[in-house]
Amino acid sequence: MPETDTSSLQTEFDELSRKLADPTYLSNPQEYQRIAKRYGELKSLLAGVNASPLEEKSNEAILEIRAGAGGDESSLFAQELYRMYSKYAERVGWKVKVLNSHRTELGGLREIILEISGKDSLAKMKNESGVHRVQRIPETEKSGRIHTSTASVAVLPKAKSTDMEIRPEDIRIDTYRASGPGGQYVNKTSSAVRVTHIPSGLVVSSQEGRLQQENRELAMTILRSRLLQRRKEEEAKARGDMRKQQIGTGERSEKIRTYNFPQDRITDHRIGKNWSNIKHIMDGHIDEIVDSLKDL
Repeated sequence: MPETDTSSLQTEFDELSRKLADPTYLSNPQEYQRIAKRYGELKSLLAGVNASPLEEKSNEAILEIRAGAGGDESSLFAQELYRMYSKYAERVGWKVKVLNSHRTELGGLREIILEISGKDSLAKMKNESGVHRVQRIPETEKSGRIHTSTASVAVLPKAKSTDMEIRPEDIRIDTYRASGPGGQYVNKTSSAVRVTHIPSGLVVSSQEGRLQQENRELAMTILRSRLLQRRKEEEAKARGDMRKQQIGTGERSEKIRTYNFPQDRITDHRIGKNWSNIKHIMDGHIDEIVDSLKDL
């Protein structure tokens, strides 16, 4: 495709992206549908033009969930998001493997990193990246006041050793004792592993496995995936693609979705759509949400 044609299509694509994010277009279903259809067509065309050796290979993803603002309540919300995604994965026949986790004394999660494998797992999960906000009355709140807490989600492609080669001299490996909630030691051997990638400064760890070697492999899987994500972002910038990758770091300040328990409503702010029956959705029935976001 000639370069001028590509530039024209990219300009049209960016304009359609802005319109889809504009709530005023939701009031005209026919026009919104026309825009969404054209958006999908251009997305497919530009994906072929901009394809690179690091293009998503589907079927394997790394999912990271971290507690954000809100203290213990945010950790409990992170645990619920983990349960929701795990239930969904189970329903659609995906496999889930925990690579690393840090739990709290109340049963919440400060952080959990998962490997998800199965048909279209990356394609379907990548739009979950971003800040998720929950509004509800915590069980410990005696005055009945509604609290707002957040948790961040990052979804990135799982990188294999052939995708991202890491030189032994570029990493430092430290070992320590695996610990449970509140820092309680769960074993007496230094089986947990922390890997530092010296050139980038990235630090990852794992304590899920019983053996040190197993945790080293899990940590290297996380590190390769994060380095691959960084390279993909650099390639996108080099191609002049200023649209943000859907595979995010989970550190973006804007919220993508709100879970309002008192009003029994979930809102995705990117498409301005609402769903009711939160309990059903949190039990892993997120199919409608996932399908609604497939054209983002």
